[in-house]
Amino acid sequence: MIIVTGATGFIGFYLVNQLHLEGFKVIAVDNSGFEEAEYFKKNEIDFIQLDITKEEEFSKLPTQGVEALINLACVQPANMPKEHYDPAKYVSVNILGVTNIFKYCQKNNIKKVLHTISHRNVQGLWEKGEVITEQSPRAIKFTGKFSMFSISESAAADIIEYFNQDYGMNGIIFRLPSVFGYGHHESFFENGKVVKTGLGVFIENAAKGESFEIWGDKDKGRDVVYVKDVVSAIILAIKSKNAKGMYNIASGKKLSLQQQVDDVIKVFSPKNNQSKIVYKPEKSNSIDPCVYDISKAERELGWTPKFSFQEILIDYKKEMESGKWEFLLGRKKRMINEN
Repeated sequence: MIIVTGATGFIGFYLVNQLHLEGFKVIAVDNSGFEEAEYFKKNEIDFIQLDITKEEEFSKLPTQGVEALINLACVQPANMPKEHYDPAKYVSVNILGVTNIFKYCQKNNIKKVLHTISHRNVQGLWEKGEVITEQSPRAIKFTGKFSMFSISESAAADIIEYFNQDYGMNGIIFRLPSVFGYGHHESFFENGKVVKTGLGVFIENAAKGESFEIWGDKDKGRDVVYVKDVVSAIILAIKSKNAKGMYNIASGKKLSLQQQVDDVIKVFSPKNNQSKIVYKPEKSNSIDPCVYDISKAERELGWTPKFSFQEILIDYKKEMESGKWEFLLGRKKRMINEN
């Protein structure tokens, strides 16, 4: 039996569905309501509504037969409207919530717990141009909208290491760069309004055959990973007897702005009306340059990402057209409104 907390989020939906498809007994857990419960019930997946910040609510979960718990629950800037900003929310969910999860697992002899964090806790290293390993030092930025997010996630990672060392638990941490996939990367909600992401704008322009402007250095790029590659890494980790500690789960290479635009045009632009590219080197772009060493995941988990960026877009298009992930978009909007 596998428990997934944060099951109604972006990665959570893909993971729960894949676990179910592969024959795992899975329990989806989230602090959500009637619509989420109905979605999972319709798909024959057990769902438990639970607030991880309240320790007493963990009595709803089973105490035996749990092979692993995967925690994807967190508060992040994308789902906290500016007018409702409160640093205590990061502490409550990302620190206290994680502590409660590990206390539940320690009490019930659930040794394997996998937790995901953002790569923002090494943000200060990105501009140095070095390939970032699991041993690279933290470099948190203490200003901006990601600061409390990074602080809280780093504290959670330390708490996990405490449970590993003091209680002999098998806490695994996946550090993730930007995770691409339909249901998340075409738009986000900011102050109650739908805002297109850069990828969302690119896809929309390409589908209409409109021209693209590439600002700044066209060769500037960053590491990204596809949601299905993340899911495959999680499943390998929970099957592994040796997985422990932190792993970079990324592509291990730079996706340049030029390649991103080229591939979007190839996949989404009509063949009889191909989008053109207009270069504006005098304007700056906001790409955060970063590349991660994934050799530990390759060596210890037997994992490598299967999707190139063009393959990500081809599969993204297929999933978008299938309509099966539309629930994610509604879930995201409800989450914003609840905050």
